[in-house]
Amino acid sequence: RGPDPIWLSAVSCVGVEGALQECQAAPWGRHHCTHQEDASVECSEVPAPEVPELRLAEGPSSCAGRVEVLHGGHWGTVCDDSWDLADARVVCRQLGCGTAEAAPGHARFGHGQGHIWLDDVGCVGTEQHLGQCPARPWGHNNCQHGEDASVVCS
Repeated sequence: RGPDPIWLSAVSCVGVEGALQECQAAPWGRHHCTHQEDASVECSEVPAPEVPELRLAEGPSSCAGRVEVLHGGHWGTVCDDSWDLADARVVCRQLGCGTAEAAPGHARFGHGQGHIWLDDVGCVGTEQHLGQCPARPWGHNNCQHGEDASVVCS
């Protein structure tokens, strides 16, 4: 219950807005409220995304090959579903390998072994590491190693 003016009322957010002012609301300062109806928000701390260790396997250079990710102490691959140049940009950036030239799929650099850790990776291309990109949960995929994703960096 604050003594200050009430600025917002009838606020309706969908949940994808980046700021409160992007939500629908009554005009600024117009309300039929009392301070008994003041709203509050309690936020929890969101943990930073894991920075997965990456390596490129079976390629012609250290900056080209099948993308492999270390998770839970085990190396695994990335499925090529939705894999594109934006995803490759992030991998190349994370590995310090320059710019992405290609994002081959279909196990271009051979079939990996073990887990397929990531699927449906959807980087924008500006992320600093693969852990910042949306993807299915670790180990959830509908892939086989014939769909292992690769990158070719400059």
